Amino acid sequence: MPNMILADVAASVSELKKNPMATVAAGEGFPVAILNHNEPVFYCVPAHAYEALMDKLEDMELSALAVARKNQPEIEVAWDDL
Repeated sequence: MPNMILADVAASVSELKKNPMATVAAGEGFPVAILNHNEPVFYCVPAHAYEALMDKLEDMELSALAVARKNQPEIEVAWDDL
């Protein structure tokens, strides 16, 4: 069964073991697909790309929460209660 590889650069597990930093560098800042028997088993993602991904996910979650709460009735709170 064919697998989709969601990266422009791919490397084998053996290549990763031999020189992990060179494998990461081959992606030039983008994820590298790590293959085992020509099938992707995981993606090696640079720290800055992972952080950007986490920020985007958080933004999406907060946006969904804001949309869900958009039509809820407002709750009045006195400043003294805060």
